[in-house]
Amino acid sequence: MSGNFPPAAREPSSLEQALKQFFGYDSFRPGQQQIVEDALNSRDLLIVMPTGGGKSLCFQLPALLKPGLTVVVSPLIALMQDQVEALRNNGIGATFLNSTLNWQAELRAKEAILNGRVKLLYVAPERLLSERFMPFLEQVDAEIGINGFAIDEAHCVSEWGHDFRPEYRQLRQLRRRYPKVPLMALTATATARVRTDITQQLALRQPVTHVASFNRPNLYYEVRPKHRQSYSELLQIVRTAGGSGIVYCLSRKKVDELALRLRNSKISALPYHAGMSDEERSVNQTRFIRDDAQVMVATIAFGMGINKPDVRFVVHYDLPRNLESYYQESGRAGRDGEQALCTLFFSYGDLKTIEYLIDQKPDPQEQRIARQQLRRMIDYAEGTDCRRTIQLSYFGEQFPGNCGNCDNCRYPKPVEDRTVEAQKFLSCVARCGERFGVTHIIDVLRGCKNQKIQQYEHHNLSTYGIGKDRSEDDWKTLGRTLLHQGLVDETSDGYRVLKLNERSWEVMRKQRTVLVARTLAETAIRTERSLRSAEVEMLFDRLRALRKEIADEQSLPPYMVFQDSTLRLMAQQRPQTLEKFGQLNGVVNYKVTQYGERFVAEIRAYCQEQGASGGPADNLPSDSQQLTLQLHRQGLSPAEIAQKRQLSPSTIIEHLTQLIEMKLPVDLNQLVPFERQEVILQAIETVGAESLKPIFEYLGESYSYDEIKLVRAWVRSGNDTLGF
Repeated sequence: MSGNFPPAAREPSSLEQALKQFFGYDSFRPGQQQIVEDALNSRDLLIVMPTGGGKSLCFQLPALLKPGLTVVVSPLIALMQDQVEALRNNGIGATFLNSTLNWQAELRAKEAILNGRVKLLYVAPERLLSERFMPFLEQVDAEIGINGFAIDEAHCVSEWGHDFRPEYRQLRQLRRRYPKVPLMALTATATARVRTDITQQLALRQPVTHVASFNRPNLYYEVRPKHRQSYSELLQIVRTAGGSGIVYCLSRKKVDELALRLRNSKISALPYHAGMSDEERSVNQTRFIRDDAQVMVATIAFGMGINKPDVRFVVHYDLPRNLESYYQESGRAGRDGEQALCTLFFSYGDLKTIEYLIDQKPDPQEQRIARQQLRRMIDYAEGTDCRRTIQLSYFGEQFPGNCGNCDNCRYPKPVEDRTVEAQKFLSCVARCGERFGVTHIIDVLRGCKNQKIQQYEHHNLSTYGIGKDRSEDDWKTLGRTLLHQGLVDETSDGYRVLKLNERSWEVMRKQRTVLVARTLAETAIRTERSLRSAEVEMLFDRLRALRKEIADEQSLPPYMVFQDSTLRLMAQQRPQTLEKFGQLNGVVNYKVTQYGERFVAEIRAYCQEQGASGGPADNLPSDSQQLTLQLHRQGLSPAEIAQKRQLSPSTIIEHLTQLIEMKLPVDLNQLVPFERQEVILQAIETVGAESLKPIFEYLGESYSYDEIKLVRAWVRSGNDTLGF
């Protein structure tokens, strides 16, 4: 890989032309153009931009337009290789220097750099600052010039970040050794405190700070209770979401067990964890990136190691340790901007494992911070507010709620006005001197007689005991809501002390209403398929198959040929000439030459086969069927759904039967006991599935027609196991 270095292209006359020439995009994403302009003016930059927001382009495009070499600091070998391969596939001179290269390959790479054929060099922080490497870097600076350092995953610099790496602290030496070379720090996740720490640790000089919105509108967030049927639900997600997915687990053992179980269910799944050899991990990651396996089951250590834009679902089968890592790991979904699903299975049983890991930390302060971060993660899982409101508030971003793309917004629980209780709560925070956390405030409100209350004489406060009429859980729900909605602040030093803000006083002055969702026994959750045109989808699938064929020929991951979003544009616009093909967003001239003829030929062939009609209509659920599915997912029986909707039970059974045949997430175990499913299945195998009556009679009329209909629908849908 290290031997081919494409020549640098001539500098285009404008940034927009450069964007199209090098990357194939017609326009910048929000914030990118200003960042590129600041980088071209040699400013220090701190960029916080969510995964999939286009961080890499912010340093790659300036590197191509400035004389000299840009050095990119990246923490993981897999990420370096992915980005370099993607750049080369766009005809851009890039390389990496790491332990995967033998001495001949490393020598060729260094010669290419010194000959000016490389614009971007990727290197790990340990190598960059090593005594052996620094003389080479000084030679590069003297002969061709270093135009900038880009520090990727910059949150690793900060001990307040979720993935602190001590070697990143050493990068401060770059400022001392190369005082005139601008630094660009980039990360997908950083709270205000982490951003301050990054600036200080890297000695950034009056940096231009760009903090993009952390909102990823294309991701659907949901939390499901973990129980005996969770594996069945996981299978439903894998089979209905389509495309590639990642499943995260807390332990290596769990990863291996779940990957094996998925394979036994005829899902192509691979494990990835630190207990495997480097070669095993590399092989599995390559197979996943190249779509030879559908699912990667990984420990959280896998989070930063994957650069695959077309991941359609990310499932956390176990509870993550903190919201930052959850945001980053779930953010691996939908990096191409297409719709994707993020599911968290929540169980209090996971807390013991995480608390054990926290106890292994040697520093008591680190333990306190980790426990506070875990508490915020639990608050998210238990939360009844918009998932985005909870996530974004953690990063200091206000979001109004009602996102329409999370479980709490799509299936809202009843809300009630809790303004009076909120005033009591906030008043108690004030009277306690803003020096205590949620637990102590609740104890005061409920009139507890513990030692801490006696010690601080809080039993003498006017707010003592005024909340006895509410349970502890009620007050905890209110406390979480106040935090999520930004109506009270909390310190992030590990002690979780509540602090009032301007919005707190608006509540106490009766200028702001507080609405709190009622907690239900089970969250109403539904996994929806995206409503795509069948005509477009048929061509899209053919183009995906062609892309896979080309990628295999060239030993490339499929997304490096074209991303899903570009394939979808092809399927929608159907360009039948190379000129029109080259005008598509995401298609560079280099790729028109490399792949254009084959894709245009495939599109022409499809159009000729389909004629003007373009294919059959989508087989999608009606609004009425979708409402039935929603109520079913809430745990209601068919009779309860019928009563609630004022429809006949037979109509509801018909809806559920049709939904099963559409392969939508109907829980058959909730409708027909598993042991009865097995008997009905044996009857179907014996007498066939053409007619219900022979099955009914074969079973001695001891099974209802409704049960038989549902199991028969499950068989017809192509599922290989009953109830999974």
